[in-house]
Amino acid sequence: MKIEVLGTGCVDCITLYENTKKALAESGKQGEVLKVVEISSMLKYGITSLPALVIDGQLTCSGKLLSVAEIKGMI
Repeated sequence: MKIEVLGTGCVDCITLYENTKKALAESGKQGEVLKVVEISSMLKYGITSLPALVIDGQLTCSGKLLSVAEIKGMI
C-alpha cells in the first residue's frame, strides 16, 4: 500500500502526515507513507485544497484534517 500526504508544510499537513503514519501502524497493514510537497506532483490529482490524502493512487480526501480513526477506516 502506498499512501501519499499532499501538503506544503502547514500545521494541518504535518498533522495529517503524523496521523496517517499512526493509522497505518495501528492497522497492522504493510505500506509506506510519503510526504508530497511539490506542487507539480499534487496537481496531477486535481486537488482543490490541502491537505489531501491519496491511497494507492486514488484521492480519498482533500481539504480536511482526518483523525487516526478516519484514516484507519480508509485503509
